[in-house]
Amino acid sequence: MRVLMPLPDRDFDVTEVAVPWRLLTDAGHEVVFAGERAGTGLAADPRLISGVLFGRLGAEPEPLRFYRDLTEAAAFRSPIGWADLRPDEYDGMILAGGHAPGMRQYLGSELLRTKVAQFWSLRRPVGAICHGVLVLARTQDLVSGRSVIADRQTTCLPKYMERGAYYLTAWRLGRYYRTYPRYVEDEVTAALDDPAQFHGGRRTFARGTMSDDRPAFVVEDRNYVSARWPGDAYLFTKRFEAMLAASREGSTDR
Repeated sequence: MRVLMPLPDRDFDVTEVAVPWRLLTDAGHEVVFAGERAGTGLAADPRLISGVLFGRLGAEPEPLRFYRDLTEAAAFRSPIGWADLRPDEYDGMILAGGHAPGMRQYLGSELLRTKVAQFWSLRRPVGAICHGVLVLARTQDLVSGRSVIADRQTTCLPKYMERGAYYLTAWRLGRYYRTYPRYVEDEVTAALDDPAQFHGGRRTFARGTMSDDRPAFVVEDRNYVSARWPGDAYLFTKRFEAMLAASREGSTDR
């Protein structure tokens, strides 16, 4: 099955892109990358590769290995353009996150939101993680005009994580961890019919791994799965892949 993953030119999260790519590819799916302009080189947030602060707070070794493999993949090296996307050609879509300034190209694009709205209307599996949920919160349903996730249960980057990372690093990196003045959780919650539809999970900075999902947290609602941060990426991808399988069998509740 073909999975679409639109990205900004730079600054996306290493783990939130490389882990889904690796797990979905290993499961036999094709991951198609899309940038704002066709053929433009894509690059993750370099601080997450080298370490955000004193060589720490970056991606873990396994996702870094996945990312190195990803940079050699033809689909990643030659992405299609957002304007050229035909949503009905894809069986699923993943909206990854990231917090560095380059993410605004992707998070603020009206063109991309138009394509996302078209894909959402197909009722096929959609996964969004961290800041990627903002794309959905800002995307208007083609029929109702409300956010496409207005009636959905969801999570996203919780305020305590975003605030904590900012306070820890602001003395050295300024507003690196604050993509926008408004917290992600606040904007996502405002897009929902009821604030109680937002779920932050238990407070922890422990990360899930390939073999241990205990620290991870995701929220599933029909054909939509969301996650909070890179530490949820493995479980997030497993649940998304299960939705793809159910969709293929025609058993997804849409």
